[in-house]
Amino acid sequence: MNDNTRRGTGPAVRAKRADARRNEEALLDAASAVFVTSGVEAPIRDIAAEAGVGTATIYRHFPTRADLIVAVYRHQVEALAQAGPALLADSTTAYAALERWIDLFVDFVVTKQGLAAVLQSDDPCFDPLHDYFVERLVPVCTQLLDAAGESGEIRSGQDAEELMRGIGGLCASAGTHHRYDARHMVALLVAGLRTIR
Repeated sequence: MNDNTRRGTGPAVRAKRADARRNEEALLDAASAVFVTSGVEAPIRDIAAEAGVGTATIYRHFPTRADLIVAVYRHQVEALAQAGPALLADSTTAYAALERWIDLFVDFVVTKQGLAAVLQSDDPCFDPLHDYFVERLVPVCTQLLDAAGESGEIRSGQDAEELMRGIGGLCASAGTHHRYDARHMVALLVAGLRTIR
């Protein structure tokens, strides 16, 4: 046995950790999908079925429902945070990257409406989530706005947190009236950032 194996830092251990991370991400993706369709109170067995695992596996990773909710929220915030720079690198223009990221942000906000009551509960485990959201996503939105401003595609000097709050307000009524299309309203808002050419 070499020193790496004894210390638990060899290739096999690293591969196992990577597998565990992938498995956890698959569970979080499954939980996210079930939360969207059935709400955060959906039975754990439904999440396990979506993930193709037993309920014991869910509980091994997330002992309580609150643990699972927090993990799903953080997982989706992290995916949105990572999407910003990737879109800037891959999109034809900075404005196109901003539009695509805002579309992802709308998906996030609309699907989180069901979590609103839970996240505003008295459970202290949810307290840090708003700060986490702001700390991770406002800088990403700022980067996208700055890039689009520097390229002359939008009016420069836009405030990311103000824009995100505005989008949140437009999405608050999503699903409450059949003639209200939150995504359309957000698209109008974002189009209003464009410079007149």
